[in-house]
Amino acid sequence: MELVAAGRVRVNGTGVRDPERPVVPGRDRIEVDGQPIVAAAAVYLMLNKPRGLVTTAADERGRDTVFRCLADPGLPFVSPVGRLDQASEGLLLFTNDTAWAARVTDPASNLPKRYHVQVDCVAEAALCRRLVTGAEADGELLAVTQAEVLRCGTRNSWLEIVLSEGRNRHIRRLLGACGVNVLRLIRVAIGPLPLGALPKGAFRHLTAEEVQALG
Repeated sequence: MELVAAGRVRVNGTGVRDPERPVVPGRDRIEVDGQPIVAAAAVYLMLNKPRGLVTTAADERGRDTVFRCLADPGLPFVSPVGRLDQASEGLLLFTNDTAWAARVTDPASNLPKRYHVQVDCVAEAALCRRLVTGAEADGELLAVTQAEVLRCGTRNSWLEIVLSEGRNRHIRRLLGACGVNVLRLIRVAIGPLPLGALPKGAFRHLTAEEVQALG
């Protein structure tokens, strides 16, 4: 990232300063200080994102980013595949294969994303039905694919929510439109890939089978 920020990297003859600029391995010509570099092998990672980190390579406000969890000198530069907002947790993908990332994030892929969401009320089936039916938030009709109550306490509840296509802060805005506040939001699966027992803040490489199943 430092090389990019210093203006020492060129892609197809043009200087770049955006560390998240997409490139196509094998097609784009990348140079550092005028010298061509060999494209890194494709890397596919999953991270259990902790709460409080922003999903970006660098933050203009100086906040900690998800790249704090990827401090491995053996890794090439990878980019997040999709986003989780600062307050959200759970499964986040990374890769340097931009074509694969585009397939995973393409709405046409219909990859469901599953979340466990703690809310500040004792939830009932009526709330889940409303989430599936949809509600207007900021002039936009939002809805989810599935919603069910996992468990309830005396004041809070956990919901399982599935999205097939997510908008910006989709679940938080939709629940807010229903008069409900989100206490925790954890993404527990993307398509067939579960978060599983991966520790908070840890990452691992995807298997070849997992890569193929996602994109």
